[in-house]
Amino acid sequence: MSDKRAPLCPHCGQEMKKWRVPITSTWPNEFFYVCFNDDCSYFVQGWEQMWEQQATRASYRCRLDPDTGKYGPIPVWSSDALKDAIIE
Repeated sequence: MSDKRAPLCPHCGQEMKKWRVPITSTWPNEFFYVCFNDDCSYFVQGWEQMWEQQATRASYRCRLDPDTGKYGPIPVWSSDALKDAIIE
């Protein structure tokens, strides 16, 4: 997958942001694409899902692994969580 043009979130259609994976992470990636749209249905509905299933006040955002082309969740604890590692 090319990292020249950001993909669109499959849940809301917004352009995903390039996000730097922390050095201390166990992920082998340098970056992921993450949907940081606070109105994205995946993120909004995640709060209720996590509370019902895990009794946890958290949600998740849609993440795309550019190496595999696979989408998955990335957990967040607030609407601002992870935004400090967005690569502009």
